[in-house]
Amino acid sequence: MKLMERLEVFQREVFPEYEQLFNTLAKSQSPETLVITCSDSRIDPALVTQTKPGDLFLIRNAGNIVPPHGKAGGEEATIEYALKALGIRNIVVCGHTDCGAMKAVAHPSNLDTLPSVGKWLQPMVDALNKPDQHGAESEGDSQLREIIEQNVLLQIENLKTHPAVADALSEGKLHITGCVYEIESGDFYFFSPKKEQFLPLSEVERDEVRMGSL
Repeated sequence: MKLMERLEVFQREVFPEYEQLFNTLAKSQSPETLVITCSDSRIDPALVTQTKPGDLFLIRNAGNIVPPHGKAGGEEATIEYALKALGIRNIVVCGHTDCGAMKAVAHPSNLDTLPSVGKWLQPMVDALNKPDQHGAESEGDSQLREIIEQNVLLQIENLKTHPAVADALSEGKLHITGCVYEIESGDFYFFSPKKEQFLPLSEVERDEVRMGSL
């Protein structure tokens, strides 16, 4: 089915089921959670969180990257708006397996024909692809998984450089969570600050994983 035909199906069959919700959303929005994830077509935040329109505020880009304060454009403005205007109280940084951006970080030569992508990812190449960053046995899929996880943690640190984030954290009004979505299994691995590693959702203490009232 072509895109235009899908839009017609939405207008004819789907929208009527949610008309009351959309009438409410037409006047305002009040999401509790900002999800920062990759642009990858295989990631559908609404599907995996089983949420409705109005539940999630989103930032999506190649590699789920948050440039540090002062070096961002749309990301910086969106973060500020989310916290200052919408009162967001939870941020989830979500990486995923088989991430093309992180594959490029692991093998920067693949970016030779993609100069704009290379410029976007260069800070990650510098931070995550150091020769001593990974163990001798860490290669192939294992190395990629390690880079994907470390990238999530790096973006959380970058988030903390943003004044709106720093203010909310200092006031105890914000919780930041990092996770990796495993496409092939549907599993989520959340970072546990207590154990300093990514663990399956079933093994993470609930006070370490907050996503609002979703």
